[in-house]
Amino acid sequence: MNNVTRTAMPAAAGRAGAKKELPEHFKAYKHVWVFVELERGRVHPVSWELMGAGRRLADRLKVNLAAVVIGPEGQHTRNAALDAFCYGADMAYLVSDNVLSDYRNESYTKALTELVNTYKPEILLLGATTLGRDLAGSVATTLSTGLTADCTALDVDADGSLAATRPTFGGSLLCTIYTLNYRPQMATVRPRVMPMPERVVRDAARIIVHPLGLVEDDIVTKVLSFLPDRDAETSNLAYADVVVAGGLGLGSPENFRLVRELATLLGAEYGCSRPLVQKGWVTSDRQIGQTGKTIRPKLYIAAGISGAIQHRVGVEGADLIVAVNTDKNAPIFDFAHLAIVSDAIQLLPALTAAFRARLLPNSRARIAV
Repeated sequence: MNNVTRTAMPAAAGRAGAKKELPEHFKAYKHVWVFVELERGRVHPVSWELMGAGRRLADRLKVNLAAVVIGPEGQHTRNAALDAFCYGADMAYLVSDNVLSDYRNESYTKALTELVNTYKPEILLLGATTLGRDLAGSVATTLSTGLTADCTALDVDADGSLAATRPTFGGSLLCTIYTLNYRPQMATVRPRVMPMPERVVRDAARIIVHPLGLVEDDIVTKVLSFLPDRDAETSNLAYADVVVAGGLGLGSPENFRLVRELATLLGAEYGCSRPLVQKGWVTSDRQIGQTGKTIRPKLYIAAGISGAIQHRVGVEGADLIVAVNTDKNAPIFDFAHLAIVSDAIQLLPALTAAFRARLLPNSRARIAV
């Protein structure tokens, strides 16, 4: 494995001691790249979130920020490349071919690895989505480089190395990981971990069009049909403006209805902490935290959640965190904006009644404005 994890150890045995001279053929690797995830004409928002993070890294390193757009021929793919400039890109690499109409690991891996080997970036960032995770692992393996997955923070060290931080040991510890002597340094970041940068209209700069050189017969995997899941009853936690969540402090699965009732009244999404999923009280698509969803709502109400680090990394980007817990020493009070020491089973119905009285004159009112 090419990654090195920073841990508490004597200086001689630390990262500085492990650092070797970067092999000569890697010294030509420069610039920060962000993979723009495009599927069926739509860019996943995590791509623009990563563009903001990539801009900060590129500025620290005094290099260019480049967007990488891979997709079918047509205006949607080109528009994605043009939009990248509005989110801070200095340049864009574009691979457009109709064999890329549907995501397939083989074709996308070939396209991205060809780009890396040809243009040599020092940092490559991808979203930790279903597509991004599949592609990142394949590309890192093909390039024989390191990959840090599900990062919660990205920075550049004094010597210019990418410092990628992620929770480990079940979310109980934060580790900063370095890819010391290989390039590119790769990392994936989940949606909503990084703030969305402001979109500023800018003229397109340099777009490098790279030919794929791949025909359909070269690809083993075939797409037989596409079945959209847009009507599936799944949560939209990551992009909700208001989220209400419950934890073990609710005492029983029956009491979780109090969370759902408040969320419904507010036009919000509802979620839970990991123990509730483990107990089977709530489905896994509603889990919030490092091993669940990362959220950045305007308002987050946490009822009966202790707030361990695994949960904290999934919610600390919220604008306003209101925590309700009977334990005044609960970890969640260390990062909540408003702390209420109370029994959530008693407080939630009272809170719901108060909101109902406020919103009743206009049942369509929502507080996320």
